[in-house]
Amino acid sequence: MTTEQNKTLEVLQIAIQMEIDGKAYYLKASQQSSNDLGKKLLLSLANEENIHQQNFEKIYNSIKQKNSWPQTTFQPDGGKKLRTIFAHALDQMSTDKKATTTEQDSVKIAMGMENKTLDFYNQQYKTAIYPAEKDFYQILAAEEREHYLILLDYFEYLKDPASWFVNKEHPSMDAG
Repeated sequence: MTTEQNKTLEVLQIAIQMEIDGKAYYLKASQQSSNDLGKKLLLSLANEENIHQQNFEKIYNSIKQKNSWPQTTFQPDGGKKLRTIFAHALDQMSTDKKATTTEQDSVKIAMGMENKTLDFYNQQYKTAIYPAEKDFYQILAAEEREHYLILLDYFEYLKDPASWFVNKEHPSMDAG
């Protein structure tokens, strides 16, 4: 019979592997990226996956040793750092350079990975027993959603930089 502890440990093992896989993908995609924005964004995502993995491993070890869900101090920034990197890099980017289809495909794959991870954490939240566990999965789901939205923003930029800038700048017809 599977105990609640074993179930939680299995979920954490899956989560750790998802973060390892995500980090590996983002590192590879960053090396293949043809622009500085992509490189910086993807490297930052790899770093965030690494932070998640480390936190999961700490929780895993604590549950295994103490047989209870630990209080965590894990407080991601909600994507603020990624948004800052994205905004700063865009200030230096051209509005006329379209990305290759390969780069767009890489971002689509990354968006799919973030959605899959988001769904996984949402499901874990629904079945979690401990309040700290519920909070943890809810925070992670929000973080993965923000990753997805940042990647979506980047994808839109890659498809058509000029239109992306027009939409983001919201030019006004008012002559003031």
